[in-house]
Amino acid sequence: MDIRFDGKTALVTGAASGIGEAIALDLGRAGARVIVADLHEPAAEKVAAQIRAEGGTGIAAGGDVADPQVVEGLVDLARRNGGLHLLVNNAGIGGEGKPTGDYSLDGWHRVIDVNLNAVFYGLRFGIPAMLDAGGGAIVNMASILGSVGYAGSPAYVAAKHAVVGLTKAAAIDYGDKGIRANAVGPAFIDTPLLSHMPKEKIDWLVSRHPVGRLGTAAEVSALVLFLLSEQASFITGSYHLVDGGYTAP
Repeated sequence: MDIRFDGKTALVTGAASGIGEAIALDLGRAGARVIVADLHEPAAEKVAAQIRAEGGTGIAAGGDVADPQVVEGLVDLARRNGGLHLLVNNAGIGGEGKPTGDYSLDGWHRVIDVNLNAVFYGLRFGIPAMLDAGGGAIVNMASILGSVGYAGSPAYVAAKHAVVGLTKAAAIDYGDKGIRANAVGPAFIDTPLLSHMPKEKIDWLVSRHPVGRLGTAAEVSALVLFLLSEQASFITGSYHLVDGGYTAP
């Protein structure tokens, strides 16, 4: 399946590592101009530089997507580089691990700001830019925890469930205007986010996936690129799991 995005500009948030990095690199290889956005701009520049080294166009941008002015600026950057055609709201944090009754207020607000509000900001500023560009496609990064619960992660679970709903609302609002919006729900993926976990916890996580392993960022990216492409032109408002069977039992 040959997916190309020549002449299109993509904005990917949380693109300096893990799933976001894989998506940004794959978009660059598929011909898109890629705005590589991340809280850590030097790390984003490394990814953008790799895109350029492979013959693509990579543009690094730093900033906290929990700030709506930052997100508006990222969209403006895309406008100045051909217009916004592809948007991947990927930035996210895990947050503290505490049961609901012990969860800190500051921790709650930070997770909701990054994992949910930032997705809304991406849609709020990105959709008008896409309309000006003649349409486009959006993928919002949810999680398996957009459909099931997980102990000690009330803010993350709540945010990811809400991202699925927000995606469906946007798809309905703009389905007849040339904009598609879908959500992707990875299970536990072998990325730096899991690097702090002890081996026993990793082994337990592996055991929760019927395929017997964690997923890879490349496997998530492959689905994201398909959903962004014209080959998925009749797919919108959907929530697609990449979970190795995690939610099947």
